[in-house]
Amino acid sequence: MPWTPAIDFDDVDNDDVIRWDHGGKTYAIYRTEDDEVFASDGLCTHEHVHLADGLLQGHLIECPKHNGRFDIRDGAPKRAPVCVALKTYPTRVNAGRIEIELPE
Repeated sequence: MPWTPAIDFDDVDNDDVIRWDHGGKTYAIYRTEDDEVFASDGLCTHEHVHLADGLLQGHLIECPKHNGRFDIRDGAPKRAPVCVALKTYPTRVNAGRIEIELPE
């Protein structure tokens, strides 16, 4: 899987999430308060709501519609009503830019 340049590291505030659209798909890119970076599919697996509108607390993203939660490190569902895991992607910061390892 190739590394795909996404956004500048500084485009995401600490303890925040932003939406990134690429190749006809929506992703969520997260930056924790201690500058870890993660990426996942951008839509909740329960109601297909944009997770970038949700609240990031530590390693948990809360869906803005029904308050279900996922662990951004592995996509595991952590609070109902979500029960299907979120697809996550490896990330890295290279020369100040966040890159995501996406399938071809």
